[in-house]
Amino acid sequence: MKLLVICVLVAVAAAAPQYPKPEYNADYKPEYKPAYKPEYKASDYSHEYHPYQFAWAVKDDYTYNDYAHEQVADDKGYVKGSYRVLLPDGRVQIVTYTADAYSGYNADVQYTGEATYPEYKPAYKAPAYTTPAY
Repeated sequence: MKLLVICVLVAVAAAAPQYPKPEYNADYKPEYKPAYKPEYKASDYSHEYHPYQFAWAVKDDYTYNDYAHEQVADDKGYVKGSYRVLLPDGRVQIVTYTADAYSGYNADVQYTGEATYPEYKPAYKAPAYTTPAY
């Protein structure tokens, strides 16, 4: 039985077509062609500033969320705004900022209120161990 299997494998291997080894050109370099090349114009990158203004605020006593943000921009690229956040320690952080293409982002950070922390109370009382009597 083993001999039959070996003979069949040898016959299949001998009957398989023998392809010549492909020859490769070592100097061949395929030409790169991008699938899509967009055509850009100078008008696509206009630096026109558009004036806008927005403001929003959240005050939710149940979740202790209290924050707001407002911002104004003019047609020359000058942005002015502020935001405030109620911090976990009870203070309010107020950030007033300006931004433009020349001087970048400039912020003034101030805090109002006094930081308060709750008194530490352990969650459980440690058990009292006594010396065992022998």
